[in-house]
Amino acid sequence: MRILHRIFLTFTSLAMCLAPVRFAEAQGRADSSRISLVDRIVAVVNSEIITQFEWRERLLRVRKDLQARNTPLPDGADLERQVLERMIIEKVQLQFAKESGIRVEDIQLDQSIARIAENNSLSLIQFRQALERDGIPFDKFRDEVRNEIILARVREREVDTRITVSDSEVDIFISEQKDAPGVAGEYRLSHILLRLPDQASPEQIERQRSRADEVVRRARAATDFGQLSATYSDAPEALTGGDLGWRTPDRLPDLFVSALSNLKSGDVSEVLRSPAGFHVLKLNEQRGAGAPFMVEQNRARHILIRTNDIVSETEARRKLANIRERIVNGVDFAELARTNSDDGSAANGGDLGWIYPGDTVPEFERVMRELKIGEVSEAVRSPFGWHLIQVLERRVADMSDDRKRMEARRSMREKKSGEAYQEWLRQLRDRAYVEYRLEDR
Repeated sequence: MRILHRIFLTFTSLAMCLAPVRFAEAQGRADSSRISLVDRIVAVVNSEIITQFEWRERLLRVRKDLQARNTPLPDGADLERQVLERMIIEKVQLQFAKESGIRVEDIQLDQSIARIAENNSLSLIQFRQALERDGIPFDKFRDEVRNEIILARVREREVDTRITVSDSEVDIFISEQKDAPGVAGEYRLSHILLRLPDQASPEQIERQRSRADEVVRRARAATDFGQLSATYSDAPEALTGGDLGWRTPDRLPDLFVSALSNLKSGDVSEVLRSPAGFHVLKLNEQRGAGAPFMVEQNRARHILIRTNDIVSETEARRKLANIRERIVNGVDFAELARTNSDDGSAANGGDLGWIYPGDTVPEFERVMRELKIGEVSEAVRSPFGWHLIQVLERRVADMSDDRKRMEARRSMREKKSGEAYQEWLRQLRDRAYVEYRLEDR
């Protein structure tokens, strides 16, 4: 049975916890200083507050994260404003979730944290110790994971489940793809958004337009785009350099695709206007120009050892190391898969058939794509357990008609969802009562 593609939450706090970052030094100031920070309010969001201590703690983490990405730090005041705005948007979403009855039970939270620990090849005790070594209280980490899950559920309920793609839209999409075979397969973009509120005044529009022009000017003068993103952008990815990763044209707004047709790698776009506000794009790279719907497929097989209360992570890896050694020495992979694999594909010798991009979880796909034909991987960790992977064949093939329609529908849903989520966030933020108390510091 094919490994189904699943989406797993990634947590900024997780990335921080395993990096060589020490918060204890920053948090080890005199108790009297900490108390004075806790008692000060920097913002009121509806009926809740954000304290200066919470704000400074988040600022410290964001600075460490930007430094880890080798992104030059923005001006102190700009970064402070950006971080506070992110905290406000997060709080209004959590307030909305609470009012809507969205919650995460402790047993679900415990399962998610256990999965995070497993994905880092650590037991829960080891993972907790790693957090504490880096000065991150375990209870605080639990709260952050809970909030991330809640935010994902809010988006799914309020945005994703309301997105529809009609058959006629799919037909039009496929037709347009056939008529544009020379479009670049994928773009790697960075993005800055300067958001406009509903019914923005002429003064607000002019102010944001001037800021957008300043972003373009500085970006073209070789100012680091990640630094500009952290300074100016109102997009969710503002504090991670504005990086959107690799996107095919069908996963981008039409406004972006039109602008990209005039850019070369390294270029920065003109200011773009949409109902959400002003946008600036940087085209970092592009790849894969060619006929639409031509994709690389891998025919692969695997052996899966699941971990549980009886089979530990160490035992699973040891078992796979022994199996791999036997395969390298000439024992048939398929026979060992039939007798050892915990996956439904075991009866077929571990054969998964022809796999399209995105069919498997990212950890599996990354290793599979890097293997040579016939090569057997080392043990690979995924959310399902530990795998040995072997690629039997590789080809570039046109998708079947059913697959084309499925991929087209998925791409259109993803595109619509991104745009709808930005609009939903903007409306939620505009409706919130926010009072800044920075002058009281």
